Amino acid sequence: MNLTVTICTHNRAELLLKTISSINSAAISNQAQLSILVIANNCSDDTIYCLQNYQSKQKLENLLPLVYAEEPKPGKSNALNTGLKLIKDGWICFVDDDHRLDNHYFQTVINAITNYPETNLFCGRIIPDWTGEEPEWAHETDEFKITPYPVPYFDLGEESLTLTASTSIPGGGNLIVAREVFDKVGNFSIALGPKGHDLMGSEDSDFVLRALQAGETLRYIPDIIQYHYVNPEHFKLRFLIKKSFQRNRSITLIHRPERARIPLYLWSKLTQYLVGTLFSFNLNKSRFYLTRFAGVLGQIAGHIQSRP
Repeated sequence: MNLTVTICTHNRAELLLKTISSINSAAISNQAQLSILVIANNCSDDTIYCLQNYQSKQKLENLLPLVYAEEPKPGKSNALNTGLKLIKDGWICFVDDDHRLDNHYFQTVINAITNYPETNLFCGRIIPDWTGEEPEWAHETDEFKITPYPVPYFDLGEESLTLTASTSIPGGGNLIVAREVFDKVGNFSIALGPKGHDLMGSEDSDFVLRALQAGETLRYIPDIIQYHYVNPEHFKLRFLIKKSFQRNRSITLIHRPERARIPLYLWSKLTQYLVGTLFSFNLNKSRFYLTRFAGVLGQIAGHIQSRP
């Protein structure tokens, strides 16, 4: 069984090295042949130097074999598609460059592939790697909780589930896919996904939806766990507003790739959230309404934009 851990990165060498370290620290099974593939997307920091340094010592320190490629055209989808050209068969384990693998990650992936031979897509949990430095409101679950959450978070509970287009669709940060699926449904859409760190997304959700529409099975395995780096900057209001706008815009583009009339209910919601922002005298409520206002603006932008 070939498992290729695939990471796309843009100018985050320090976080990338921590991710690669967690991959090597995870328990390695002799049931699979493991390798790491890194796609450096338009990097201008010392990412390439760090990868070359890793390669120079991988045999001496008995590290997992690593190869890298450079994709100069900005855009995560461009980097992902470059990676797909280099992977001919086996299974692709997608890992973000700010994740940490659970120690049992590889064994649970192998168990899933073995136990569900009819399944070509698996996903697991993404849990914030809390440091205790985050603000108190980050853990609130009341009616004014922030969505989309400032730290990627995906947890559908302790039971294994078969997911459909009408259930929760995972992002690509903890996705395991048989290489043959891409031959069947195509690569990642270059009209979607982040360019640099602009917070655009949904290239992964778009791919998953196309795979499901093509008849593929997606199974959630709760023991396949990755932890997401918690960046304190992501709890600032400016980031929350930008993320809400961009993610709602990209989600709208998935479902409505052509320009469309703006539904009347969006104008109603926009007014509702604007009023809530202006007349809320509570910080948590104001934060909630501002991010929701930005999210509706993102939906409107998605309706008036078309995907190339």
